[in-house]
Amino acid sequence: MSTARPTSSQPNQPHTAHNHAVRVLRHVWIPLRDGTRLAARIWLPEGTDGPVPAVLEYIPYRKNDGTAPRDATLHGRFAQAGYAAVRVDCRGSGDSDGVMLDEYHQQELDDALEVLAWIERQEWSDGQVAIIGKSWGGFNGLQIAALRPPQLRCIVTVCSTDDRYADDVHYAGGCLLASEMLPWASTMLAYNARPGDPAVLGDAWREKWLERLEATVPYAETWLTHQRRDAYWRHGSVCEDPAAIEVPVYAVGGWLDPYRGAVLRLLESLDQAKAPTKALLGPWAHTYPHQAEPGPGLDFQGECVRWFDHWMRGADNGIMDEPRLRAWMPEPAQPGSDREVRPGRWIAEPSWPAPGVEDRRTPLASWADAGPVLLRSTLALGAATGDFLKFGDIPGQYGDQAADDGRSRTFTGPVLTEPVEILGVPSVALRVTADRPQAQLAVRLCEVFPDGASKLVTTGLLNLTHRDGHAEPAPLEPGRAYDVRVPLFAVGHAFGAGNRIRASVSASLWPWMWPSPEAATVELDAAHGELVLPVRDPDPARDAALPPFAPPREGPPHSIESVGIPGARTVTLDHETGEQTLVSTPADGTVTDHADGLTRTGRDLNRFRLTEGDPHSAVVECEREETIGRDGTAADGNDGWATRVHTRSRMTADGDDFLVVNTLRAYEGRGAAERQVFARTWSFSVARDQV
Repeated sequence: MSTARPTSSQPNQPHTAHNHAVRVLRHVWIPLRDGTRLAARIWLPEGTDGPVPAVLEYIPYRKNDGTAPRDATLHGRFAQAGYAAVRVDCRGSGDSDGVMLDEYHQQELDDALEVLAWIERQEWSDGQVAIIGKSWGGFNGLQIAALRPPQLRCIVTVCSTDDRYADDVHYAGGCLLASEMLPWASTMLAYNARPGDPAVLGDAWREKWLERLEATVPYAETWLTHQRRDAYWRHGSVCEDPAAIEVPVYAVGGWLDPYRGAVLRLLESLDQAKAPTKALLGPWAHTYPHQAEPGPGLDFQGECVRWFDHWMRGADNGIMDEPRLRAWMPEPAQPGSDREVRPGRWIAEPSWPAPGVEDRRTPLASWADAGPVLLRSTLALGAATGDFLKFGDIPGQYGDQAADDGRSRTFTGPVLTEPVEILGVPSVALRVTADRPQAQLAVRLCEVFPDGASKLVTTGLLNLTHRDGHAEPAPLEPGRAYDVRVPLFAVGHAFGAGNRIRASVSASLWPWMWPSPEAATVELDAAHGELVLPVRDPDPARDAALPPFAPPREGPPHSIESVGIPGARTVTLDHETGEQTLVSTPADGTVTDHADGLTRTGRDLNRFRLTEGDPHSAVVECEREETIGRDGTAADGNDGWATRVHTRSRMTADGDDFLVVNTLRAYEGRGAAERQVFARTWSFSVARDQV
């Protein structure tokens, strides 16, 4: 495959040569060598001159109902542009056979190679395939690319990572993510327990469902068993061997998404001679850019088509003559004022590391009184940081940090006389001494407004037993001083003139970090600390000359209706007992496909509780409910098909072990006719390993 770069033509112009009618193959079986069948939905362009390239999305979120509204916006547009768009449910999900044993299991990757070979053999395929995916599909797109399948020509990876331990919803900085690990495991337990569709599977659907329920496993036990960065996490982490990727990569992320640092790392680490790379970082959270929350969004499908056209059709569209990195530079905005749209502008850099970005080092002692300070952080500090994994819904976004700043050790700079732009990975160096063998640090970088409001810019977490790396953690020696560096999540941000920059340090951040086994006091010696900011020399005139992205566009009409259920987030504190309770109900909704009447409704609840002064009081509780069915008609004399899956998960810890209890119940029928068809409870404990 040639990776030669064409000459420039018209940057940022979407593919407009064709606007094909689209034919949708709603249910297609992909047979595998072991007899397993994977379920696919395929969008085909009409009126093409022979076979066409294909775009594959390969995820476990159910083509019929789970991601059906999103799939229609994405794959319908690709088919309009002349591509065969193939959306496949992984083994064990949706109508596909089998059981999902874990995230990114070797079986998943092996199946993907067979899927690519199957696509190549189809009469509508010219043998070339691109892979696109967000989150799970972004992960496995990179992992599949590293296997070098001959059919693969390029990938688009969105909100993903090259390092499964450093950047995911299990651990961050060696800290166990209380807000994410069990909630995500609970979600996958419910997702994996959902049935296939009788309209596809026929009378065998119930037998297959019961087999899946019997074989389903909760993932949390495996994730807790691997608390350090070992071979389990190295599997699927393409940073272990970036040279294995030899196809062009378009890496996409958002400044509110925790996976954003991987976009810059991929831009830096991939071999540009073999894997030409572009990067896009917008203002959004964990979403596709055409569905950006917060906005502004863009015509992401059109941008993808330009990418596919260049690498699979040899189009001279100039996409590789453009800057390798386009990023949104958010402008100052009061906390809460930019939850729907973030003010700012698009900027560009020719490469990464960028020639116009330099580290600015500021001694912390210049921003605060020198000398040691004791951190005896309250355990219930951190609720204002919002969700760790943000999907853009307003309840999950961060709030004013001023109250938590007041309970932290803060280092606040002088009033800025001119704007300061940062782009990259900030860090804070500290000299610390702890009175316990285990302790943690959280650093929040904030912009402070004249009225005292404190806006969260980015964060960093560090389990101090992981101070020298995540593979071989070691306990602290109480009373001994250590020099540590806390890297923060990558960020682009413009601090405004008249505002101030603040670094806030605490020994807790709940519910992001699970508390250490014992309440620890950490001494900070500010005389030996520094804040490192990747400062970018701003050039508004150059940025203003960049070609704009086209706004989001509608795709072809489809039969799927989505009605949202808004999320909510409440925090209560019992002043008598000292117990804080945070309840989060993430946004979800009801999806109905009017072509066949299939309806799915999801409801989630997460509850985080702890009592001040008692790290063993931390509790995470999750509930998930998935209702899937289809109404009957008076003509056929039945009330249709209805199923419901309900899960409860609970995680606690003492000084030695984590304890997790999961309960799964499944029901068939509706109303008074509903009956339980399956119930199971799993209980397990896992020893704490320097966490």
